[in-house]
Amino acid sequence: MIPLFTRSLEETVIMVGVSLFIATVIGIPLGVLLVITQGNHLFPNKTLFHILNAIINVLRSLPFIILMVAIIPFTELVVGTSIGIEGAIVPLIVYTAPYIARLMETALLEVDRGVIEAYQAMGASRSQIIFRIMLREARPGIVLCLTIATIGLIGATAMAGAVGAGGLGDLALRYGYQQWDIEVMLITVVILVVLVQLIQSLGNWAAKKLKKSV
Repeated sequence: MIPLFTRSLEETVIMVGVSLFIATVIGIPLGVLLVITQGNHLFPNKTLFHILNAIINVLRSLPFIILMVAIIPFTELVVGTSIGIEGAIVPLIVYTAPYIARLMETALLEVDRGVIEAYQAMGASRSQIIFRIMLREARPGIVLCLTIATIGLIGATAMAGAVGAGGLGDLALRYGYQQWDIEVMLITVVILVVLVQLIQSLGNWAAKKLKKSV
């Protein structure tokens, strides 16, 4: 039984790690765009802002299990399959990237506008303000955003077990639920709780350290 839990945990880590990395690469720039294209910011563009805002709202409004089924043609186009780990990673990215973008928007909007205006008055370029001021000042918030996104991803990977993606969710579904093995179900729940607690504690610690260095 131990090798089964070990393999399932490894599959969960792979899905979370790959999906989080790609979703972060997509979500952080989207979050920056959501902020700087607002009417009173660095690159005001109402059309672009409203388009991005609408797309993100639509994607965030869909439960993961529905999103996963709805984009099966897109998933097959990208990775050639809609099942297994590969088939789960694409919907996980589509699910998480808008979530990170919205969290990023919140973190960046908390940066003091007075600081931004002061650097503008000193002649700083808009790119310098984005990378050296906004993203730097928002680092603690960004870490907490990614922590929340990671925990959300763990929950989504559990649902991805429904398409045979493997991981702890698949283990709980096949052995815990379908075979009504209470021991497997309890162990899976304990592993998930411990994993989430570790990630949250690490994220809180990192954000606290960054806050002191800002």
